[in-house]
Amino acid sequence: MRQLLVLDDPRRAQAFVDYLNDIGLKCELTLDDDHNVTLWLVNESRYQEALLEVKRFLAEPLHPRYQDAAWRQGDTHVHFSPDPSRSGLAGDLLRQTGLVNMLVLLACVAVYALSWLGLPLFRMLSFPADPTRLLGWEFWRAFTPALMHFSLLHLLFNLFWWWYLGGMIERRLGHGKLLSLLVLAAVISNFMQFVASGPRFGGLSGVVYALVAYVWLSGRLTPARGIGLPDGMAVFMVVWLVLGFADLLGIPMANMAHLGGLLVGLLQAWLDRNKAV
Repeated sequence: MRQLLVLDDPRRAQAFVDYLNDIGLKCELTLDDDHNVTLWLVNESRYQEALLEVKRFLAEPLHPRYQDAAWRQGDTHVHFSPDPSRSGLAGDLLRQTGLVNMLVLLACVAVYALSWLGLPLFRMLSFPADPTRLLGWEFWRAFTPALMHFSLLHLLFNLFWWWYLGGMIERRLGHGKLLSLLVLAAVISNFMQFVASGPRFGGLSGVVYALVAYVWLSGRLTPARGIGLPDGMAVFMVVWLVLGFADLLGIPMANMAHLGGLLVGLLQAWLDRNKAV
């Protein structure tokens, strides 16, 4: 089976599946732990034909043809099949987080714990005071400041958003998309923060801002991809950014890193807007 669409309305999903079954495109539904409904096409050879129907459904989801199909089926209950992506406890864990999501989370925890124990990781992982060193064997230091956090609250805040947003992206769009966003956002936001304040900074905040921007704008431009954020949450993050630039939060903020990540996420979502679901 092949994933066709993700919706957050089970009854509307069932009506669409009834319509697809009516025209010979057999589909099944599964429900994940976030209460999102995934439509799976049974006959993968007809994917392009089914995709045209998805685009028509997204353009006019309340068209009578879908409700008519549901009435012809004679059953208004939503029927879920076993989720084909489940494969035991390990598979369920990966389905909720994803490999890239989990590895970065563990790396951040490990770096924080080892630094707390006294290991001099800042010297190894921080952005170099002389950026030309990045052209040699210390090239990884363009990325690794994103793994460093200087307080437990800072770590927990960033890791929650990384887990939530990164997991959403990885489950829906794959390992490669999350990895590319991670590397691009980390490197660009680190460079911008270095130019603004020098090498003494760290944290995953720039990447988090990239994920917020990417998920929010993707949800607005391409809802069929199955990711999105409420406008209020996106507004909160922007207000937090503005307060940081205005120096009204009373704590040191990597404002340029936040801005860099935000721009990366918006640009990437715009570039991805026409990609197939």
